[in-house]
Amino acid sequence: DAGNLKTSALDGSGNRHLIRQATTQIIAGGAIPVMIGGDNSTPIPFIEALEPLGPLTIIQIDAHIDWRDERRGEPMGFSSTMRRASEFDHVETIIQIGIRGLGSARRVEVEQARDWGAKIVTAREFHRDGLEAALQHLETGANCMITLDCDALDPGIMPAVMAPTPGGLSYTQSIDLIAAVIRKARLVAFDLIEFVPERDRDGTAAITAARLLANALGGLARDRQITPAQGVPD
Repeated sequence: DAGNLKTSALDGSGNRHLIRQATTQIIAGGAIPVMIGGDNSTPIPFIEALEPLGPLTIIQIDAHIDWRDERRGEPMGFSSTMRRASEFDHVETIIQIGIRGLGSARRVEVEQARDWGAKIVTAREFHRDGLEAALQHLETGANCMITLDCDALDPGIMPAVMAPTPGGLSYTQSIDLIAAVIRKARLVAFDLIEFVPERDRDGTAAITAARLLANALGGLARDRQITPAQGVPD
């Protein structure tokens, strides 16, 4: 465990520097960076720091495509995550799964995302067609990161989010997707974001989030054949 970063809600630039620095250090140490917490802008510096691991495929599991160029004058905010990621030279593919929410994109942003080449898999498509709806866009053996926004899950099991949106993924669908990505590609980074503790009325959403993370770490351990003595990379 690399510990908590001493971020400040009033210092976006400083926060991004801390995230980039920590991620760079973890990669340099030969470990797999796993980031927990923060809003949906925190993956921007996280993805930026993955440049040495590129070309990179991003698997975004989310209710929103986050393709706004700016929101209220802020280009590095939580509605612009994938738009900024698309501008990094090392990002080759973006696959967006569970999409169903309003707020992070208008019609023009959806069109711009598709014009860039983003593969948008709506929640309805995923419920109908299963894992293949997403996996058909993933190249075998690709260097891949998963960014998992908690609002990708249905609010019936994950109410502790900023923008609860009906029709989301189930817990089983989510862990099956993580496992399938690890089997088909090479997972080089993972983040779990947008958990809002004060909206977790009975603590069960925290358990769900923790189990998602445990599944990702367990999948990595099995994939990289890590023994208990070695531990799980963080």
